[in-house]
Parts: sequence; C-alpha cells; structure tokens
Amino acid sequence: MSSLDVSRGVCSLVPGLQHWLENALFMVRVVDAASVREKDSRRVLLATEIGHATHRDILINLIDGAPSLVAAANGLPARVAFGLEDMGFAFALIAELARPAAVPAVGDAATMRLMTLAGRVARSDATVLIQGDTGTGKEGMARFLHAQSGRSGHDFIAVNCAALPETMMEAMLFGHRKGSFTGAANASEGLFLAADGGTLFLDEIAELPLALQAKLLRALQEGEVLPVGATHPVPVNVRVIAACNRNLATECAAGRFREDLYWRLNVMPLELRPLAERRGDISAIAAAMLLRHQDMGKAGFVWPTHAAIDKLATHGWPGNARELGNVLQRALVLRDGERIEADDLHLTAAPHGLRVVASAPVPVAAPAEPIRLRDVARHSKLEAIRMALRETDGHRAAAAAKLGISERTLRYRLAEMRELAAA
Repeated sequence: MSSLDVSRGVCSLVPGLQHWLENALFMVRVVDAASVREKDSRRVLLATEIGHATHRDILINLIDGAPSLVAAANGLPARVAFGLEDMGFAFALIAELARPAAVPAVGDAATMRLMTLAGRVARSDATVLIQGDTGTGKEGMARFLHAQSGRSGHDFIAVNCAALPETMMEAMLFGHRKGSFTGAANASEGLFLAADGGTLFLDEIAELPLALQAKLLRALQEGEVLPVGATHPVPVNVRVIAACNRNLATECAAGRFREDLYWRLNVMPLELRPLAERRGDISAIAAAMLLRHQDMGKAGFVWPTHAAIDKLATHGWPGNARELGNVLQRALVLRDGERIEADDLHLTAAPHGLRVVASAPVPVAAPAEPIRLRDVARHSKLEAIRMALRETDGHRAAAAAKLGISERTLRYRLAEMRELAAA
C-alpha cells in the first residue's frame, strides 16, 4: 500500500474520504496540517491549509456551485472543489490524483481485499495464473504483481499469445540460433531471456498449441530454455505470470490444454470478477479514464453528473473496463453541455452475460439452388460476428468475449468475411 497523509481538517469536513482512500489501497495517516512531514510525502489538505502545502499535495474545497479540478502547475498543488452531490466522484478523483502508476484504479472493498492478497503473492516468486473476462484488468494485475515484487528493478515483458504467429511462437518465446530456419539471418534471445531477472506475462495462455505447451512446461520446471536450432539449453531466471479469459480447467477437460501445465501455472490463482460485480471500481476507473482522455490545460476537466455516475453504476458492462472507456470517450466528444449528463452516455441495451446475439429473421426469396447446411451455419456465424462488432463499436477483444471465442478465432472469421466480400 502507498501511504497518504490526510489532514484532520479534511477528515472533519468529509469523513467518508478516509474510508474511500483505504478501499483505494492507500494507507491513510491522519495528521495536523502544520506537522513536520516526511520527505516526498503527499497530503490531502483543505484549501484553507494551502500555507502548509507543497506542489505534490491535493487541496479540497467543499462548495455549493459546480465542481472543478485544477491540475498541479507552476509549483501549486492540485485543487478539487465539489459539493455534496458530487462528493462520491470527487473521492474517486482525489484517489486517482494520488495513485502510483503501478497500482490499478480501485474503489471496491472486495477488489481491495483481492489486491491486498495479490500484494502478498507478489512477494513470493511463485507462478501466478490470473483468470477473468476480457477487459477486467489482467495485465494491470500482472504489472502490480511485478511492481510489488523483488523483481521490480528488472524488466516486465508482456506478450499476447494470441497475437504470436503460430509458425514463430517457439522462436519468439525461447529464441533461435542464426540459420536455424529460413529467414533466420541473425540469432535472437527470445522473450524468456529478454525478461531474465524480471517477469514474463503470458496473456491468453490458452492460445498456445499443445506442442509448445510441453516446451513451456519444461522451461518452468527446469528454469532453462532451448532456443530453436540450439543443442544446449540456456538457464533463465524468470517469474511467469499467465492469464486467460477462459476457464483453463474446462480447457483441460476438453483436451485443449495440458493438465500438467495447468497445475504448474496454477500455483497462485487470482480471479478477476466482471466489472458489473465490483460497482465500487466503476467510479475509480471512470476517474482514471477521464483524467487520461482530457487536456485540462486547455478546457478544464469535464465532470460527470451524479445521475451519469448512477447510470454507469447500474449498467451490465459486458465489455468490462474497455466498454467503459469507449462510453466515456464518446460522451466527452458528443456531450451538449459543460458536464457529462446521463443522456450523454450511450450504453448498449444488451443484457449482461449475453454471448451471442441472434439476428431477427428476415424474409428471403426462395433460392434458385438448394441451400447447403454448412452454408447456413457459416452465414449465421458471420452475422453474429457483425452484430457483436456493432455492439462493441468495432472493438475486437470485446466482440470476441461477447461471442465466447478467442481473438485469434475472430481474426480468422473476419478474414473469411473479407474473402466472401471480395468473391
């Protein structure tokens, strides 16, 4: 946890802030504004306590008018002014302004407990398996584990296994010798050796072919890799964190994933729940995204209204945080007023958990030739893909999650669609 000092004046004026900050993974220390401070400490103070502030601090002011945020600049601290109606989002904003880069945006009590557990897991060197739907923050969790570990001074290498060309997977992971295959004009150390001393994050681990899974298992068990074209293994010191948006135990039962590798990866399992099940995180993630997408130096910070936050909190979020980011970006561009209103949030009407949406039947003329069953099935699949892409604004990862397929499978289907269109 990161420590954050909060003045007694702030705790008296807005007593709920301390609880929110503790849920956001801060170790809160209540201090007197005039007390001696530790080097590089950061404080949350009242606007009237500005005489004790540094440029690192955050000043808050409880007002009756419209909320505002002024970023830290020219040696002055950040300033947040808000009323009772905007207090909930203001708390999330204050936490986000103070949040260290390696810590995910958190506001839900259950997520806070999971992150506390993750902090303990990080201090070990055990392999970690992170499971959760697409967009639930698996890479953010992996980066947190690395930052909290004894390997934080070394590299964190992230690779999406679904994005690796199948013919090059082994060489990219374990390296290759010069001339070991056509096109290998130079030797390459591979991703395992690139992460030596640090952490290797293997996202979408279920996309690895079975033959490569066996080689990954040996690398984990023996602490060494055999580059393509080499005759002797190379020792490597890497902590592996794997992630998957499908249930690996189910994949093992279906014969698509090696059971021995599953148990080798599943030493420290962490499961990330869908965003709809951690409502407290919605405001925290929204604050992080709105800060990221706005240039406060030009037009100031655009606040969502209380009604807008309520609307976000009650949505099903089938696309999780990625869908939330899309919704907020659209709202910033398309809003009519100075704030993001509930009507500015264009949310999909699809119920939470719906994987494939069937299109309404359309009358068609009798075909001139008999319809083959495989053609009907193929066109039904392609129509489902079109609808999923429309509902996720073209976001492939979210569409794949909605359809219950991998991103690689979705790419194959899209290529098939392009071939049909060109025919």
